[in-house]
Amino acid sequence: MWNFTPLWPAGHLPHKGGDRIVVKPRSPQPSRFGLRNQAQPISPPVGEMAGRPEGGMLAQTAKILVATLLTLLPLPALAQNKPDVEKQFQRWIASDLGPQAKKAGISEKTLKAAFAGVELDWSLPDLVPPGSTPPKQQDQSQAEFSSPGAYFSEKRLQMLATTGRGLASTYASTLKQIEAAYGVPGEIVVAIWGRESGFGKAKLSYSAIRVLATKAFMSTRKDMFRDELIDALKMVQRGDVDPSDMRSSWAGALGQPQFMPSSYLKYAVDFDKNGHPDIWNSVPDALASIAHYLQQEGWQRGRDWGFEVKIPAKLSCAQEGPDLAKPISAWAATGITRVSGKPFPAADLKADGMMLVPAGRSGPEFIVTPNFYVLKQYNNSDLYALFIGNLADRIANGGGAFQASWGDVGKMLRSDVLAMQKALVAKGYDVGNVDGLPGFKTRRSLGDWQAKNGMAPTCYPEEALKAKLK
Repeated sequence: MWNFTPLWPAGHLPHKGGDRIVVKPRSPQPSRFGLRNQAQPISPPVGEMAGRPEGGMLAQTAKILVATLLTLLPLPALAQNKPDVEKQFQRWIASDLGPQAKKAGISEKTLKAAFAGVELDWSLPDLVPPGSTPPKQQDQSQAEFSSPGAYFSEKRLQMLATTGRGLASTYASTLKQIEAAYGVPGEIVVAIWGRESGFGKAKLSYSAIRVLATKAFMSTRKDMFRDELIDALKMVQRGDVDPSDMRSSWAGALGQPQFMPSSYLKYAVDFDKNGHPDIWNSVPDALASIAHYLQQEGWQRGRDWGFEVKIPAKLSCAQEGPDLAKPISAWAATGITRVSGKPFPAADLKADGMMLVPAGRSGPEFIVTPNFYVLKQYNNSDLYALFIGNLADRIANGGGAFQASWGDVGKMLRSDVLAMQKALVAKGYDVGNVDGLPGFKTRRSLGDWQAKNGMAPTCYPEEALKAKLK
């Protein structure tokens, strides 16, 4: 019988360590743990996981490759003795995690059931075994940016839309009930379902308890994963799922909506009324949980996500962001029109809209509603939210690609963008995070600086500006 009595003397506890287009695999950037960013992976993964730390689907080829390569790299000398680290892990469970879990209301029976036979998963990325040194921050000169168009694979979007339309028809009655309950259109829910887990077909090959415990014990963000592990144990304690059935991505994201345990506890819904939310096996529960998530994050019933538009050349593109919202009628009065030729919906004219130019003047332009930013709560990326919106439009009415093409914005090094940000800050601009990633505040600051210096605003970092903006 596994017990939680500390296996080593006091004083000998385990070591305790202290919108973007990126080609190279990046460190996980959660959007629902308070670590906001504008992360936009260049290659569209099969899905994006809600409330989870990787910002990408469990099956992302690039990340799996990274994880595989990490297992082949030698660990620092002090961490190479894996059996010793495994013993430290068991001691940590007994003397550190166990007491914290019990304070959170987790019984010893639940703890024993959850951790029976659990060992560390050495295949995971971002591990910092006891005795090793945390990796230095990635050299910002390594990441390159290229056109956001690579994110919008037409072949993939068409495939998802075709499957999504069929499933929207199959589950039409359920989706109608979900929209009545939560106000979120069925096509939005189905689009997220498809993006996150391939409509529930993606294989969840990891034990969530093992993943979360490994990362809580020896990852670069141990505290965050410890909290998620405690929440996973609460799920087991409630009887929602057996530990052996709690399958996840490599970062602990659960089920068809790809919720982290904290998101499951907040948003998962027992829509089929079988006694508990089952986001692994119940399609109604999975779909309703996605809708409930969006509702709780502020989805406005009866409003679209946004509209592709044409912004007149004379109108500055440096007006992006939710803090510069104004009625859509006011945007229309400036000469902004929908590319479809249709007028803006009458119900939207008095409601707020926001300009969005994710590639500056080198790509499609949009007026988005507050619901666009709710989609970003699911994954904090302009491109992710645009992908979901476009896919939902295809599912609902057979829409196609954005009419404007994604132009070539060059291949800027992240360090180049960082230098531009620092130069803009020195000139008094608010660029948001000074991190080498061109979010909307960086884009509009750049556009404003261009206009004030006699240049036509492009609102996006480009090679020609490197020598001019210092």
